[in-house]
Parts: sequence; structure tokens; C-alpha cells
Amino acid sequence: MRNLTMITLLGFLLSGIFLQGCRQKSVQVSRPNVILIMTDDQGYGDLACHGNPHIRTPHLDELHSESIRFTNFHVNPFCSPTRAALMTGRFSDLTHVRTTINGRNHLNKMETTMADYFKASGYHTGHFGKWHLGRNYPFRPVDRGFDQWVGHGDGGTGTASDYWGNDKMNDSYMRNGAWEQFEGFCTDIYFHEAIDFIEKNKEEPFFVYLATNVPHAPWNVLEGARDPYEEELQQFENERGRSVVDFYATITRFDENLGRLRKYLSDNDLSENTILIFLTDNGTAGGGAVYNAGMRGIKGSVYEGGHRVPCFIHWPAAYLNTARDIDRLTSHIDMLPTLIDLCGLKTPGNTKYELSGESWEDLLSGQDTAWKDRTLFLHSQNITQQHEKWKNSMVATEEWRLVNRDELYNIKLDPGQENNVAGEHPAIVSDLRQRYEQYWLEIGEGKSAVQRPEIGSGELSETWLTCDAWIPEKDSPQTWNQSHVNNGVKNFGYWPVTIVRNGTYRFEVRRWPKELSCPIVLAPAAQTRGDIYSKNRPVLVGEGKSIHADRVKLCIGNECYEREIDSEDEQAVFEIELEEGDTEIQAWLVDLQGKEHPAYYVYVNQ
Repeated sequence: MRNLTMITLLGFLLSGIFLQGCRQKSVQVSRPNVILIMTDDQGYGDLACHGNPHIRTPHLDELHSESIRFTNFHVNPFCSPTRAALMTGRFSDLTHVRTTINGRNHLNKMETTMADYFKASGYHTGHFGKWHLGRNYPFRPVDRGFDQWVGHGDGGTGTASDYWGNDKMNDSYMRNGAWEQFEGFCTDIYFHEAIDFIEKNKEEPFFVYLATNVPHAPWNVLEGARDPYEEELQQFENERGRSVVDFYATITRFDENLGRLRKYLSDNDLSENTILIFLTDNGTAGGGAVYNAGMRGIKGSVYEGGHRVPCFIHWPAAYLNTARDIDRLTSHIDMLPTLIDLCGLKTPGNTKYELSGESWEDLLSGQDTAWKDRTLFLHSQNITQQHEKWKNSMVATEEWRLVNRDELYNIKLDPGQENNVAGEHPAIVSDLRQRYEQYWLEIGEGKSAVQRPEIGSGELSETWLTCDAWIPEKDSPQTWNQSHVNNGVKNFGYWPVTIVRNGTYRFEVRRWPKELSCPIVLAPAAQTRGDIYSKNRPVLVGEGKSIHADRVKLCIGNECYEREIDSEDEQAVFEIELEEGDTEIQAWLVDLQGKEHPAYYVYVNQ
């Protein structure tokens, strides 16, 4: 339990008196609502209010002008680790979440999430958009404190666990664990669902975590969305389709939805006592060549441009609606302890771990002299199952950045990190190295136990095992995307699972996901979907490689089974008696020559 001071922002409000300068304001207010908004792959420089001369973000600019802005705010250099740290208030290295794929994005089932805190405190909780912390029980949003969940498959659009053919237009998304067809552009849908959730729960306090999957690639935009940028930024188009025009167009569409949300809050008298927070999950993925606010590095980098991102907090009831910059070293791990203090949240009874972050309560109330210098740590290793010491690492203090053990930058004097001054400051290098060594011990020397989906718990009717979540035999080639499945990319892996109780379990081993209804040995015909796409982004579904298998092999632990298949079979079915406990599952397609190929999908029922 955090020790809350007697004088807090919330305490002022609930007592009816809050000070602003020499003036007193009398207010009667209930617990604040909270809307936490995070975009995907938008960097610090991808906003007009941060000096970008090309992008159009009028609603973000307006929020910036009415918010407390944390200008030295840091997250992880890429997706899942940021989300884990944000949800738990702990360094992601402590939460099992190290990468975005291969099961290392599954949030430790023992962690207590931000949603758990809000739910324990009587809030309605909803998550809309990208989760990327696990898709089977007990890793889904509805297993981690959220009452309502609408979002795509684990990871980004088009991953192996996403609904086949999703491309951000007229997609199928999970609603509380079941696929549902939606009409429209992804960002529009997530904002619509969030507003609908608020409308149904606005008479009581609510917490909304709205994490869009834009501007992350693949970039597919509404007709006309490119027009404001096409002529000005055409030079940044390239043959791989990684287009800053589409990247900026999706940000602008997000911006329009932010404006729509804020209008709804205003029209329904919810703006005053709603804490509205905006941040992003890592550095820019598409705008670095155009404008990067003078920083070195982009998404994935441990240099500043990979992890320094925007963070705005707006709360009119607490006078946090006037532009003010806070330049102290802050981080996503601070968000949960801050909201615990601002909202007076209760600690859930099963909470096991201490928080890594610090509350911003003093910073927000103008008492920044009480904020002490601190040390932050980052790794950016998106392939390895366990961390490698010092590889792609960063140690940060208010003044210094130690990068990859041997590079030292004075971030106050050299914000672009152009001059390595390690040779001039050996004592500082030694001190930061010692801090890292201590952190390395705290995170178990880079090792953590595998997180296992639970089969047979009764909480989930069907467990869906896909190749983006298996533990691969080799680091490459990668097999996490629908394009890899399409092309029959040859790598193998196993799924670690826990069988919760003894019984008979039904396994369906497949080459293609269920929604395709395609035989194992065939490739589905190519098809286009709709006519609302950007003119240079045709989207194909299902054009791939056939695997001429005649049998399927399934291993569970040390026991292996085989089934012959016909040319029309979409799956091979196995019914197997299993005892409770941890085990591993692996499946193969075997062709006429006896060569093994990966079976990318396994569905398990009891």
C-alpha cells in the first residue's frame, strides 16, 4: 500500500477547497474519471505542437495548450514492454515482457494491473484497441481487470493471431474474447466503442484505456486522407510502401477522433472532472526522416528518439488545464503510482510486487523541488528469449545517458547525442555501470520464467495457439505474421501451456486459421476487400504457398501422435487424455517425401 500524504490533489478537491496561487476555489467533486490514450509508433516529433512543420494535428495541439506537458518523459523503445510497464508501474524487465512475439509479450500472470486497481476501487473499466500482452487465459484484458474489451489480435494488424485478412478497414475484432465484424476504419471504431462505453457508465466513475493501433504499419487509410500530404511529402514515398504520407494521414485521422471524444465529453459535462492523458508507446516509426525534434534514433533505438515521447495530462477540476512544462526525468512506470494518488485508488488484495515508478503528485502541484534525481534503465532486444547483458541498453539520469555500456552523453548539453564524452568522465561511467550491474541482478540477470496459457480452466472455451506465440527453435526466419504463414515460412516452435485439470482434450491442428475454411494442402485464392483503400495500397488476402502434406504430427510433452489427412481436410483432430501440469505442445505437417513443415495453428477444447 502506498503511503498517501494528507494533502493531495484529490484531498483538496474532496474537501471542497483547492488553492491556485492566492485564490481559493470551492468545488464539490466526486472521484475523477480517467481516459488514458496511447498511440502506436507516433514519436515526439510527430505533432505540430512539437515543431513539426508538415503534420496537421489541431486537436492534439489544442490539448497540448491546455495540459501539463512532461517534456522529458520516457517509455520503452518498442511496443509490448511499454504496455507492460504502463499497466503495472514496474520496469518491463521485471514483468516477463521482453519482446513483442514468441510468448515473451505475455504479462506475468502474478502482476497487478492498472485496471485491477481501478476495478478494486469501484470504477468501470474498458480497454479499446491494442493490448499486445497475451490473448489466451489468463493474459487477456478481461482477465486483467477490464470489464469491457474491444480489440484486434495480439500484436499488430496482420499478425498470425489477428483475424485473417484484417487490414484496418471493415475488420473483425475481439469483443470480450469473441470475434465480431465491424464496419469502418479501425481508429473510428475504437473511439466509437470507447464513447459508447462512457455513455453507458457516465453516472459512475470510469477508467478507459484507449490504445489505438495507428500509426503503426501496415498503413491503410481512408480515401482522401492522403490528399493534404501527398504533394508536399511525395519525396518520402518508397518502393516498400513505408510511406510518411500514410503515416501522417493516420495520425491526422486519430487527431480528428480525439476532437470528437473531447466534444462528447464537453457536451455531456464530463470534461471538468475527467483526467485525460495522452502519450505514445515508443519513438517514431515513420516520420524520423522528416522531423524528429532534433533527437537521434527512432523506434527500437536506445538513443533518445527511440524512447522520449509526448505525455500530456489535462484535468480542469484540479487546475491542470493551463499549459505548463515539466522537464524532470519521468517515465511510463510513474503513471500508475500517480493515478493511485490522484484518484485515491485502493490496492487490490492480491498485489504481490512493489512499484518501480514514482508519483507525480508533487510535480503536478508545483512542488518540483521535492522531486529527486533518479535512474531509469532500458533494454531493446526484440528477438532473444532472454536478455543479453548490456546489449542495446541505456541508463538514464537527469543529466546523463549511458548507452551500450561504453557511450556517455550529457543530455542537457548534447540533446542530439552527437558527442560521446565517456573518455572525459570515467567516474560517471563507472557509477552508471555500477547502477546497471545492480539492476541486472534485480531483473534476474536477464532471465525470467516462461508464461503459460492455461487450458481447461473453464474461463475460456477454446485456447488458440498461433505461431507468433510459440517458442521458436531458431531466431530466424520469423513466423509471426500472416504473410509468413501465407508463404509457408519454415521455422518450428513449441507452445508452453498449463493443463489445469485432468481430462480429455480435443486438438485441431491446422495450416490455416478457422475463419478461412481452407484445406490444409491448399492455399486460399487471392482476394481484395472493399474499395475504400488508399489508391496505392491494394490489400490481398490469402495468396500463399501450398504444402502438400498427407499426415499431421502432434506432440504433447514426450507423447507424439499422427493422423493421415485427405486433400479436403481443413484440420486433423486428436482427442487425448491429459493430466494436469505444465507441458509443451508442438505440431507438424508431413509431406509425401517425409519432410516436416510447420503447423501454424492449434485449437484446444475440453
